Amino acid sequence: MSISRKRLQELTSRDEKSIDYSDIPELDEEFWKNAKLILPTESKKQLTVRFDADVVDWFKSKGKGYQTRMNAVLRSYMQAHRR
Repeated sequence: MSISRKRLQELTSRDEKSIDYSDIPELDEEFWKNAKLILPTESKKQLTVRFDADVVDWFKSKGKGYQTRMNAVLRSYMQAHRR
């Protein structure tokens, strides 16, 4: 899915209070208590990428292994969108 710069600006300028989250179930402590991080066992490929600074800072703030966690999030997204 590709999003235009104009649409992205429109979305990022919205006030968060105007976003309707009513159809998204809340992830409570019970969900996270049973959640499991599944780390891939495949070989890694080294490359240079650019992420927004706040995204990297947030992952780094969670401690050692931030790149592995970022990879896990990307893998989860990829698997959810495979068809």
